[in-house]
Amino acid sequence: MSDAVYTSPLAHVAGSRDGADLSISISEVSDRGMIDLRGEAGSVKFRQAAKAALGIDLPLKPRTTAVKGDMTVLWLSVDQWLVCCPRNKAGVLTDKLRKNLGTVHSLVVDVSDARAIIRLEGDNAREVMMKGSSIDFTLPDYKAGLVRRLVFAEIAALAHIVTDKPCVIDIYVFRSYADYTWKWIEATAKPAATIGLFGAGSQ
Repeated sequence: MSDAVYTSPLAHVAGSRDGADLSISISEVSDRGMIDLRGEAGSVKFRQAAKAALGIDLPLKPRTTAVKGDMTVLWLSVDQWLVCCPRNKAGVLTDKLRKNLGTVHSLVVDVSDARAIIRLEGDNAREVMMKGSSIDFTLPDYKAGLVRRLVFAEIAALAHIVTDKPCVIDIYVFRSYADYTWKWIEATAKPAATIGLFGAGSQ
C-alpha cells in the first residue's frame, strides 16, 4: 500500500505574492503539523503528562502561546490547545502525547490536514486583518504571541500574531476556505485599497 501524500489546498498558488501589486506579502505555511489537544487545565496530571511529551508548559492564560524551538502551542479555550510543529514530526508527537497521557482524561488528534495557514507580512498586515473582522488589531495587547479565534471575511478563523517588527500574522482557516481566503486577501491588500490606520491605537 502506498503512503498518503499531502496536497496543499493552495497548491495551485504560485509560491507567494508580494511586490508592487500588494501592500503586504502573503504566503502559505504548508509545512506545519497541527495536533488538537484537549484536557482539564486544572489537572496537575494532565499538565505534567503534556509537558513531558512536549517539553514545554501549556499556556494557561487566554489568547497566549508558548514557544520552544520549532514548536508552538496555541491556547484555544480553557480545555483546548493547538500544538504546531513541523509536519513530518506531527505523527510521532501525537503518539508520544497519547502514550504519556495514558488514562488521563484527554483527547489527542492529528489535525494537520484540517486547516490551511496563510501568512500576512508587512506594515499593512494589521489593516488587512481589520478589514476582514471587527477586531482592533492596533490595541496595545495585540502584540507578538497573541492568538484568538474570530470571524474573518465572514468565515471562522484563527489569528496568531507571530512577530511585531516586521509584523507577521498567520491566519488559520479550514482547508475548504483556503482558496476563498487567499483571493479575499489578494483583493483587499491591493495598494489602491489601502486606507491607513487611524485612532488612538494606531502606530
